[in-house]
Amino acid sequence: MTKELHEQDPAEMPGETERSAAQSQGGADAAASGEEPMPGAAEPTEAEPNTGEPGEEAGAASAETSAEANPAELRMLLEDARAKADDAHNQVLRVRAEMENMGRRQSKELENAHKFALEGFMKELLQVRDSLELGKAAAQAPDADVEKLREGTELTLKLLSDVMAKFGVERIEPDGEPFNPDYHQAMSIQPRSDVPPNTVVNVVQSGYTLNGRLVRPALVMVSQAA
Repeated sequence: MTKELHEQDPAEMPGETERSAAQSQGGADAAASGEEPMPGAAEPTEAEPNTGEPGEEAGAASAETSAEANPAELRMLLEDARAKADDAHNQVLRVRAEMENMGRRQSKELENAHKFALEGFMKELLQVRDSLELGKAAAQAPDADVEKLREGTELTLKLLSDVMAKFGVERIEPDGEPFNPDYHQAMSIQPRSDVPPNTVVNVVQSGYTLNGRLVRPALVMVSQAA
């Protein structure tokens, strides 16, 4: 009887085979970990990994809280930004208005400078006219003194020369100087043996310069080798 049980086919006892395999595996695991296996204990089940981190969850919660901020605070921020934008716009308008006013003032000043550039010269020239009128009245008197008229005329010419020199007007009197075509205009040529050739021997009409710039050339007569 016992021999028949031992010789029975292992496939006819599946429950016994599975229990033996489980016990063998548990013994191997216990041997590897240094612990004694507990008979009949079930193997622990592995926990599923937690994919979400606490920091990320806290950040998401903070973002939701910021998004749901107080409407009154948002309204205050909007009004402050609007006030700053209006202030910047007003400053731009003021600067533009100032620039336009400055441009108009400069145009007016330039126009006045062109119109009244000779105002100072005219004020100085009026006294020359007054002197000429006095000389004319003295010359028309029945008992006019020619000597006094001559002296008055010389004083008037000197006054006129001073006024012209004050404003940069200089007279060109090149008598006895070498001929200079930049400031002299030859009217005729005279053969002369007492002076070198191309020398101004007579000034027909004086020339003038204004601050070094030629206004009118002097009309002269030039010598030529005899």
